[in-house]
Amino acid sequence: MMQRVVRPVSFALIGLALVFVPGAASAGTATLAPLVLVSGASPYASCTVGAGTGTISVNAEVEPQIAADPTNPKHFVGAFQQDRWSNGGAHGLVSAASFDGGKTWTETTLPFSRCAPGGLDFERASDPWVSIGPDGVVYANAISFDRTSNRNAVATVRSTDGGKTWTNLVILVDFETNGGQFSTDKNSVTADPVHPGVAYAVWDTLTAPTDNPDDNPHAAAYTGPTFFSMTTDGGVTWSTPRIILNTSNRQQTIGNVIQVDPRTDTLYDCADLIQAPNSGSVTANSTQGFNVAFIKSTDGGATWSAPRIVSAIVNPTVTDPNTGQLVRTGDIIPESAVDPHTGQLYTVWQDSRFTSNPSLKKGVVQVALSTSSDGGERWSAPSPISTPSGQPAFTASVNVNSSGVVGVTYYDFRNLQAGNTTTLPTDYWFISSADHGASFGNEVHLAGSFDMLTAPFARGFFVGDYEGLAAAGTTFRPLFVLANSGNTANRTDVFATSVAP
Repeated sequence: MMQRVVRPVSFALIGLALVFVPGAASAGTATLAPLVLVSGASPYASCTVGAGTGTISVNAEVEPQIAADPTNPKHFVGAFQQDRWSNGGAHGLVSAASFDGGKTWTETTLPFSRCAPGGLDFERASDPWVSIGPDGVVYANAISFDRTSNRNAVATVRSTDGGKTWTNLVILVDFETNGGQFSTDKNSVTADPVHPGVAYAVWDTLTAPTDNPDDNPHAAAYTGPTFFSMTTDGGVTWSTPRIILNTSNRQQTIGNVIQVDPRTDTLYDCADLIQAPNSGSVTANSTQGFNVAFIKSTDGGATWSAPRIVSAIVNPTVTDPNTGQLVRTGDIIPESAVDPHTGQLYTVWQDSRFTSNPSLKKGVVQVALSTSSDGGERWSAPSPISTPSGQPAFTASVNVNSSGVVGVTYYDFRNLQAGNTTTLPTDYWFISSADHGASFGNEVHLAGSFDMLTAPFARGFFVGDYEGLAAAGTTFRPLFVLANSGNTANRTDVFATSVAP
């Protein structure tokens, strides 16, 4: 596996220019560490796999995720897409590990595609996810697929040296020749925080119709249930995948992620439950279209509850406010977290119900939050938590630190001026709540402004359907993408920092 050590840099992207930051800065009552560049030159730059099947942005990294090591407060592992394609996935995935609290990072290729040394026989990979168990074992999984055929799979690896090397490559599900009927998407992996060697993987499989009238589903139908697999031996072997949230005709899930309450061993699988007619919720009271939903298991994943809807997701699509160009965000992907000391659940998503904009014929997208303190029986009414600016706020991440403080990160366009149609200034923010989600403040400007129009275009200007946010002690560790404004040879990079509210 190829490795590269990434050195720290101390700069922030302000006003589309690089400005030196002399050491840690204080923002309000929070302390922000210097920004560190995590990604570097692509290890897949010379790979020609898939040539001619789309537009490739070599050196462009998107969609990072990060995990904190419960056995070592200075150890973190992240993963992200490397060399993004315009029509899905990337050349491959890359992991990055830090053993000094995020000051330096070492990159390692992940073996999920043919571009990676020793990688699976697939043209592309997508949806990186990492998690670290109480024994220090690191798990990573991904989607592997071909654009020139309908082959696709979900695969997983593990690391016993903190993310320096990866072993035990296991294909959880593999659709080699399926006529395009089966398509896996939006995987994740969660290490059990209490039981060493135990981890859970979930994903959705979209099942499309065939031409055979005897097939199920029938023509003009589809479904997309949630699949589940687990390991009890530290990722050496995994259980046979099985459905834990079954969907009916014209219904599917996406964005499944398991959260574990370590006090009770309760597992929560949080996802978007999409229901017919699947055109997005028009009102806050509708359950048609997109919905934040969850199922739970109290017996280690053996059985699961029926799905419960937390809230509709109302008109979450984001566009450039001045030009109408599409920006691809985490629009239909809710994010969730659990307080390990109290079991309180939190979920965030983007939603336009709270504001109105007659020219858009809908509200301006904001970050919404709902929380439950009784195991998901009752949830608070959705409330907007992003700073009101009259501009979209999107792609939120959430986590809870050891003091019970809730941290949320997100992007917004607040620095976009009316009439600016040549750039799209975008900023990245952190906010927190010390009262269990009742109120949010203590806003910290993490980075920006950068020009979103430099990001790769993949059904919209794209930095990821999600970004990373870990919690280690009382400190939060964001791992996120910024565009290198105007640099089409290196459109995006991954950065890390830490915030102590």
